[in-house]
Amino acid sequence: MHAFSKVSAQADDQRALLAVLRGERRDPPPVWLMRQAGRYLPEYRALREEKGGFLALCYDPEAAAEITLQPIRRFGFDGAILFSDILIVPHALGQDLWFEAGEGPRLAPPMTDGLLDGLVADHSRLETIAETVRRVVAQLPAETTMIGFAGSPWTVATYMVAGQGSKDQGAARRLAYGDPHAFARLIAAITATTIDYLCLQIDAGVMAVQLFDSWAGSLAPDQFRRWVIEPNRAIVEALHTRRPGVPMIGFPKGIGEKLPEYARDTGFDAIGIDETIDPVWADQALPPALPVQGNLDPLALVAGGDALDRAVAAVRAAFANRPHIFNLGHGILQDTPIVHVERLLAMLRQ
Repeated sequence: MHAFSKVSAQADDQRALLAVLRGERRDPPPVWLMRQAGRYLPEYRALREEKGGFLALCYDPEAAAEITLQPIRRFGFDGAILFSDILIVPHALGQDLWFEAGEGPRLAPPMTDGLLDGLVADHSRLETIAETVRRVVAQLPAETTMIGFAGSPWTVATYMVAGQGSKDQGAARRLAYGDPHAFARLIAAITATTIDYLCLQIDAGVMAVQLFDSWAGSLAPDQFRRWVIEPNRAIVEALHTRRPGVPMIGFPKGIGEKLPEYARDTGFDAIGIDETIDPVWADQALPPALPVQGNLDPLALVAGGDALDRAVAAVRAAFANRPHIFNLGHGILQDTPIVHVERLLAMLRQ
């Protein structure tokens, strides 16, 4: 277990992850794992059983702070990622939100016409998340970077339009083609709320933020530029203006060869890379000084053993000459053995 201490401005130079996001290379690289606070941890499962459903946990600042801190206590990761969900934004915009056991999120009414006119926004839901941040930061080790996050507008819109997740994001894609003006209004509303939400997180103590674009890979090139590049650039520009000095990570899953365009045109301070991207290619294709994050296959972590050792070595070798944050290519899986996470950290920290 890692002893906690108060975070202070003087501790910034101790935060390896924050240093890398600002362009400094560290060896060994700092490490955190997407979904590091979650179901693979017995302490998380115990608290969830005690407190109730997932959404109830997100809106319970005491419980959400405890969950955020659990993997920091156990593993001493360099970053603590806020325990919350990307669908807090549509909930704040007025959609009903709940989670079906074994089936995922549901939102009502579906925004099939892209119009928010019938919804009643409740931004107090965002303030509840900010309270979680304040509680975490008050207990965070001085060397740990607090990471906030939100969903990118395109990914959030896919859930809002369909009322749930989907395999091809077809409902949102159809609306974007069929009524681009209505869809643009929806994207604009999500973008504006996301900017305010991230500012709220930063004011509560977040030191860096990540935008998750889980479904960025589902769009044709022109649609990708309009619904992924442009809204993300707007958020980055607004945050850099309103909260200068706070690094921003963009994580566009599944975009493949569009990665250099995304990095160039959005303005993110660092780029998260998913497990399907060849890290050697990414290192060659991206600007040399740009910090990158990733991209170990989560299933290599589940497998462990020699497969894990080889995969870790390959990622580290590919990014040996640039600022690099070690992470997975997507979220940690719930059947990941804890001993494999310990093995990963031992390898990185040798």
